[in-house]
Amino acid sequence: MAALLYTLIFMAGGVAIVRAQLPGKSPLVRGYLGAALGVLLEMQLPALCAYALDFTLAAHAAALALLAALVLLSHRLRDRRALRAMREDDGRMLVTMTVIVLPLTALSAYLQYTHMLMPASDGSYWCGQSTYGDLCMHLSFITSMQDMAFPPSYNLLYDTPLHYPYLADSLSTTMLMLGMNIQMAVIFPGTLLMALTYCGYMLLARQVLGNRHKAVAVAALLFFFNGGLGFLYDFDMAGKDNFEKIREIFTGYYKTPANQPELNLRFSNVIADLMIPQRALLGGWAMGIPALMLLLSSARERSMRQTVILSLWASCLPMVHTHTFLALGLFSGGFLLGRLIQDREDRRGVIKRAAVYLFIVLALALPQVLGNAVKQTIEGGSLRFQFNWVNNSGGRGMIDGYLWFWVKNVGLPFILMALAMLEARRRGYLDVALGMTLLFIVAETILFQPNEYDNNKLFYIWYMFVAILAADYGSILMRRIAGLRGRYVLCALFMIVSTLSGALSIARETVSGYQLFSAHAVEAGAWIEENTDRDAVFLTGQQHINPVCSLAGRQIICGSDLYVFFHGLDYRAHADNCRNFYENPELYAHVIDDYGVDYIYVSDYERAEFDVDLDYIDEHYDLVYQNPDVRIYAAGEEGT
Repeated sequence: MAALLYTLIFMAGGVAIVRAQLPGKSPLVRGYLGAALGVLLEMQLPALCAYALDFTLAAHAAALALLAALVLLSHRLRDRRALRAMREDDGRMLVTMTVIVLPLTALSAYLQYTHMLMPASDGSYWCGQSTYGDLCMHLSFITSMQDMAFPPSYNLLYDTPLHYPYLADSLSTTMLMLGMNIQMAVIFPGTLLMALTYCGYMLLARQVLGNRHKAVAVAALLFFFNGGLGFLYDFDMAGKDNFEKIREIFTGYYKTPANQPELNLRFSNVIADLMIPQRALLGGWAMGIPALMLLLSSARERSMRQTVILSLWASCLPMVHTHTFLALGLFSGGFLLGRLIQDREDRRGVIKRAAVYLFIVLALALPQVLGNAVKQTIEGGSLRFQFNWVNNSGGRGMIDGYLWFWVKNVGLPFILMALAMLEARRRGYLDVALGMTLLFIVAETILFQPNEYDNNKLFYIWYMFVAILAADYGSILMRRIAGLRGRYVLCALFMIVSTLSGALSIARETVSGYQLFSAHAVEAGAWIEENTDRDAVFLTGQQHINPVCSLAGRQIICGSDLYVFFHGLDYRAHADNCRNFYENPELYAHVIDDYGVDYIYVSDYERAEFDVDLDYIDEHYDLVYQNPDVRIYAAGEEGT
């Protein structure tokens, strides 16, 4: 209850700030921007206060005081124009949004429940296909940040600062500290952020398309049910194998039409493979879409007030999701170039607002980026040139023909988008076209992470506008063939072909289920949380399913290379020391002192990963906890 009330207070504060600053916006936009701003402040302000008070309840109380101060300051500096009332077109948009957003939010809540530590009757925790890999990492950040001194540390690698964008996870930490159990602390913010993303995307589409509500709905369906033409590979000659490929979509591990690397299908469905498992990306989209909306409206309404709000908002993004911040910056560059071409009467105004935007963002965001993303990217050796993304994996040459790669991955909307770009100036969205073009060029040529696939986090911001332009051009075609019998059949076929791969991928997630933590692992995690200090250091294996760091939030020496490698960290020495101790604890007893280890954790995973000398550990260290799968030893003092 306290966690829900805390969130509602912040959202109400956000609504009050937007109401004071942007009274000319429609009630729908004011309500949405206010709710999103409230959640953004709920992420930012406790973390900011934590630098003085640690991430404690005191920091959260101080954040409420800061929120009150911001509301009062916003009221003092308010825009004194009349508040815009609800109009007929707003009502139609509300109906359209309700039809799309409510079912998607209900689906999201179900997927969050089944994918985020769903409890089983035997006490184990389960997840879905898409969260099997990432969830444990996010849990480790969520559980470890309780009462942590800031800047936060990385509990998956000893003596390492947390350079990962953590604010979406710290939002769950807030929920956990305010009384929610671990499952709800993950599910509630996840569902809220997904709902904000659905609402925001439809309002962004409306900004570009105007009050053509059918086109807005089509854009939303094309974006959220994306998946390209991958279904053709599953349906082709399906009768020959007794429809086994189709059945495998719902039973196999990553056999969905939108995500089959062996077939070079890499443009995964945004709900199934991005918004559900990738919490930083989800936070980035929920907070990045409002920034895109403010970018468009500040330029088109020639508003310095909106430019300043945009600048402050954008400056909050690096530690929510760095890729979204980068995508916003790239899109802004092309967009502002388009404004200079498109808005000749106000070129001086465009330059002036762009200068203010750039100055504020550089002043506030650059220290965050240099201390985190740039440090990890440059020092980790991740920044490199590679043309054509994963179609030229490792720079070893193209797998598919260039255009066919994009057509089969993005689907028919890619073709409509290409045609729409030819009409961009006449249709009044040259600025949007240039923004998405610059974003595409950079994502297509420069890699920023060790995992080349991670550039999709830039491409999907590009695809947000692809879907909007495709919907616009599709509406043009429908008007041109007015009176043609069968035009609605053609429209239906286009939508089926464009969304079937995505729909099948989402359907697969609704029936997927994998045990993540066994009942014994859950019991061990609960014991650790209740009986050890929050700053205790544990020696464990490198398994990614690790209750020590994920459920109890304790510091371990070296986590899974599934995480630490792709975060660009040098972990080999730590990993070797862990192995050396488990396999020869007598010779490598100094490892305990070197890392200040408090507890030694031995489970089925450690016994499978290492040739554990359990006899020596049993003889020389005190056993403080055990169940059929897990043994925990105190490492501070040796036994007799």
